[in-house]
Amino acid sequence: MRDTFLFTSESVSEGHPDKVADQISDAVVDLFLGKDAQARVACETMVTTQRIILAGEVRGEGMIDTAGNWSAGALDEIEAAARETVKRIGYEQEGFHWQTADFANHLHPQSAHIAQGVDESGNKDEGAGDQGIMFGYATDETPDLMPATLYYAHRILEKMAEDRHSGAAPFLEPDAKSQVTLEYQNEKPVRATALVVSTQHGKGADQAMLRDYAKGVMAGILPEGWMPGDESIFVNPTGLFEIGGPDGDAGLTGRKIIVDTYGGASPHGGGAFSGKDPTKVDRSAAYVTRYMAKNIVAAGLARRVTIQLSYAIGVAEPLSLYVDTHGTGQVDEAAIERILPQLVRLTPKGIRTHLKLNAPIYARTAAYGHFGRQPDGDFFTWEKTDLVEELKRAF
Repeated sequence: MRDTFLFTSESVSEGHPDKVADQISDAVVDLFLGKDAQARVACETMVTTQRIILAGEVRGEGMIDTAGNWSAGALDEIEAAARETVKRIGYEQEGFHWQTADFANHLHPQSAHIAQGVDESGNKDEGAGDQGIMFGYATDETPDLMPATLYYAHRILEKMAEDRHSGAAPFLEPDAKSQVTLEYQNEKPVRATALVVSTQHGKGADQAMLRDYAKGVMAGILPEGWMPGDESIFVNPTGLFEIGGPDGDAGLTGRKIIVDTYGGASPHGGGAFSGKDPTKVDRSAAYVTRYMAKNIVAAGLARRVTIQLSYAIGVAEPLSLYVDTHGTGQVDEAAIERILPQLVRLTPKGIRTHLKLNAPIYARTAAYGHFGRQPDGDFFTWEKTDLVEELKRAF
């Protein structure tokens, strides 16, 4: 890796149309898991001007039976979960309103062929819900062991959303994007060279005032001395941004997978997380690779690490485990590969049990990143560093 370079990551707010779709899909996941810890959900959402559309495959007691019949009130609960999500985000606009948008539910029972390959039966362990590759990453650039570019991009938008919800910035509307470019010296971030914020705003908002506000947020988030000159700060560079959210651009579940993970600092297997129950290894294996990577860095075994897992549909054990410490490791990578499966059972069921994933914990993951979040009871368990002492003893 080069010692000195520029690197950029972007984030999008909870009101970005793709993130609206992600949050609705994960609200459906939580609804099902709240009634049946073994529920199966693959929910895709599309949002556009005054429309919310769901599609996908589901199974779960209290919601839909094995014959494909909806339980009493289940359809109403799904619609209510979707509308409540939009309301919480803050959409009460003519072009997209939580209360008046058209709603269509095309969810249907999970394929029996998928179920027979994934479910436990007899001596057969639970298999992976699909084939695929998943990556986890950690770096010592920030206290949360996340890439600094993405860390600050998320924090800027979180602060703006906080101000919007509290009324401190009433001129803001929900849709927004940020982008942070940092200069690295000796592989460490030292300053920002470019900052971008585009935010939806109310009619007639003064653009100079918006720029001053956004610059104040940026300055409050970045470390002291990191702000670039005014010529490298871009706030609503196209001018007006009054029409936004799903009214301005259709949103789909799973289109912000780099925002959800590591901001481009790590490879990505291509599978989205939101809308999927934890038997889907796109989600659970991505969480456990982050968990293992974070613990390796927290234990001081490497300053930066990437981990890959791979699976085949219906097969319990991973096909491969790969560890790359990018030349920063203090111990042999092959030795780390040997020890990790002794600390965490890397089957779908083993991952879900270890990280307590069969619970309605996912709506909170669907904006501002699935990683780099603070563990909170059963939430964000994959961010815990409870393997550190075992890893230290092993080496």
